[in-house]
Amino acid sequence: KEYLMEPPILIPPVEGRPLIMYLTVLEESMGCVLGQQDETGRKEHAIYYLSKKFTDCESRYSMLEKTCCALAWAAKRLRHYLINHTTWLISKMDPIKYIFEKAALTGRIARWQMLLSEYDIEYRTQKEIKGSILADHLAHQPVEDYQPIKFDFPDEEIMYLKMKDCDEPVFGEGPDPESQWGLIFDGAVNLYGSGIGAIIVTPKGAHIPFTARLQFECTNNIAEYEACIMGIEEAINLRIKNIDIYGDSTLVINQIKGEWETRHAGLIPYRDYARRLSTFFN
Repeated sequence: KEYLMEPPILIPPVEGRPLIMYLTVLEESMGCVLGQQDETGRKEHAIYYLSKKFTDCESRYSMLEKTCCALAWAAKRLRHYLINHTTWLISKMDPIKYIFEKAALTGRIARWQMLLSEYDIEYRTQKEIKGSILADHLAHQPVEDYQPIKFDFPDEEIMYLKMKDCDEPVFGEGPDPESQWGLIFDGAVNLYGSGIGAIIVTPKGAHIPFTARLQFECTNNIAEYEACIMGIEEAINLRIKNIDIYGDSTLVINQIKGEWETRHAGLIPYRDYARRLSTFFN
């Protein structure tokens, strides 16, 4: 208590020196102290304090996974500090080794790995008692109302931003009828669902991406057709007349071109619709 009341309570970090993160994880909560040594290397100053209660789901994790979750959450909150410094992590368990050396990644471990991969965090054995005591105190006094980790990318619903120039059209305007465009499409089906994507390449090499998640069960060939059709429809909306279409599905390309027979009954409507759409181009 005396230490917490002594000024300065918090100080800004100094460039060129590593940060020290003390992490304490309990069954229901966690505490974190971010600090940094002074120029002598003998005294540490606090930069930031954090604490939180685990959610009902997080409280069912193993203690090692709780440590990983706490580290990911703290790194997210302290990103503006950690991104410019090497950080020494001091905790009872080594979550860095668990996250980055695990052979098989589950969904949440993969998300933690992705989130932590941009930081330079090194696990160190405990040296300073005072920092750990503060982290323990914070873990026993967690904040009830906190912001959970959001793994969504900011503004992920925005697919394309463009500044209009004199040569290239925006949506709703027609391009030069003689200009040559490109379209690349791909579809995928895996354990987590089905997704499709397409990229329209402008005459100057700029990329206009489109993506969608299919809300029904389908084969990989159907996903490829869905991706191709989505790309063609977007090209039509842009009033493109000359376009080269590329994809890695030999079956879809050759069926649309009429070089292969379409035997699967479920693919015939896709083939016929893609052929009708292709008549909009020169």
